[in-house]
Amino acid sequence: MRSPTPGVSAPREDARRLALLESQLGVLFEVSSVLSRSLDLRQTLSAVLSVLDEQGRLRHGMVSLLDDERGELLIGALHDSAAAPFETVSYRPGEGVIGQILASNAPWILPRVGDEPRFLDRLSLYDPELPFIGVPIRLGEAGAVGVLAAQPLDGDALLEQRAHFLEMVANLIGQAVRLARRVEAEQRALREERDTLRREVRGAHGFDSVIGRADTMRLVFEQVRQVAKWNTTVLIRGESGTGKELIANAIHYNSPRARGAFVRLNCAALPDNLLESELFGHEKGAFTGAASQRKGRFEQADGGTLFLDEIGEISPAFQAKLLRVLQEGEFERVGGTRTLKVDVRVIAATNRDLESEVRAGEFREDLYYRLNVMPIRMPPLRERLEDVPELARFLVDKIARVQGRTLSISDSALRVLMRHDWPGNVRELENCLERAAVMSVDGRIDCEVVESTGLDVSAMANEPPRPLARPTAAKVDLNDPKLDERERVIAALEEAGWVQAKAARLLNMTPRQIAYRIQTLNIRVRQF
Repeated sequence: MRSPTPGVSAPREDARRLALLESQLGVLFEVSSVLSRSLDLRQTLSAVLSVLDEQGRLRHGMVSLLDDERGELLIGALHDSAAAPFETVSYRPGEGVIGQILASNAPWILPRVGDEPRFLDRLSLYDPELPFIGVPIRLGEAGAVGVLAAQPLDGDALLEQRAHFLEMVANLIGQAVRLARRVEAEQRALREERDTLRREVRGAHGFDSVIGRADTMRLVFEQVRQVAKWNTTVLIRGESGTGKELIANAIHYNSPRARGAFVRLNCAALPDNLLESELFGHEKGAFTGAASQRKGRFEQADGGTLFLDEIGEISPAFQAKLLRVLQEGEFERVGGTRTLKVDVRVIAATNRDLESEVRAGEFREDLYYRLNVMPIRMPPLRERLEDVPELARFLVDKIARVQGRTLSISDSALRVLMRHDWPGNVRELENCLERAAVMSVDGRIDCEVVESTGLDVSAMANEPPRPLARPTAAKVDLNDPKLDERERVIAALEEAGWVQAKAARLLNMTPRQIAYRIQTLNIRVRQF
């Protein structure tokens, strides 16, 4: 039997209970709607407390959540604009009424706040003449992880019913907290994985991943270091197989756009109509087979870098369309009328003599000057044969990983490789070594195995054998403020011939300090 409220008849009390129940059902429905709208926990909790205040007659709503690192209750949301800043307010488990609710994992009902000496009104918020209700926020069997508290507007006798209602709201909040924490954990894991992958990609495409000790390659490295800092359009010139795409990767991943996309397109692989669709995208129904809208490479590279390989192969008709987007950053999708703007850095590459084609009228002069802002010439392998031994060792290791076995190459084989002029450049060298690896039974590539691949060394047969000694590295100003720490360490290592102790002296470091930086900056140490 329920005891009637003093001074209130039983029928009247039942009517009040029924009215409160109907009101709470409406509030509960609105709370559940609010909790399903957003994954922003603080914003969601603030909206819930607003509903409790406006529709449930529960003022000064407060949600406190347990911080696992600090082991304290921190206020996560508060519905009162006049309250003091709550970000610095906290409660230890068992401290005050709020801490007691968390420790006991049970609701507390105070008929009058002023009568409870353990109540700590650290926000100077609550009316001492009114009741106070606090309930735990639970995560299933994990126990209480927070507290939901509010102050009813009137001191009636229906406090138990209001406390039961707040417990239902707290259960809903508990599910929202569980979901928010799960999403936060997944997002944290994704961010860590993203950052790890970015470090790996940057390390794989950094300056130290491009092999070259010849003077011509040192010039390329210096140009790449300078141009990577700016959004300048770059034109990479060189024969096929010299590593133009590798240089484009190094520019992008060492630039301020490294967090953006690096999008590639071989312009020689597509006719004009498909090339336009690939670069600019198309609208649904723009042509036969366009079943849906598609973003082009320029849109995909927005905020990043677009690498256009074999730029000299595009037709004069398409050159005019490309010129507009390079100059204005604007284009329309195929079949569309809306002008789109993008922020893209363009790196182009070609193995053709564009100057001769400009004079012959086969390549637009204005497009040539738009692309040729910062030209970088990749030297052919025959001009840097001193790099062949290091390239060969690197490629042999790469082939060994692919074939899943141990491979090695002898000095005599390296001398044979240095007697070839390599018209196919690094790509031809890699193919030659892969053939040699296939023909090597024991995994050792010697001069006989290399010669058995059919390598033609007659063009340089009369030249004396080239020494395998490592060439001297170029000197770089180690105090240049434009160099970041990673570039400065790599430059010192190059100048010191990758002898760490000598590089440490150049940087006024101890060998242990430079070894630590090599490890933390993900620098691949080269062995000779």
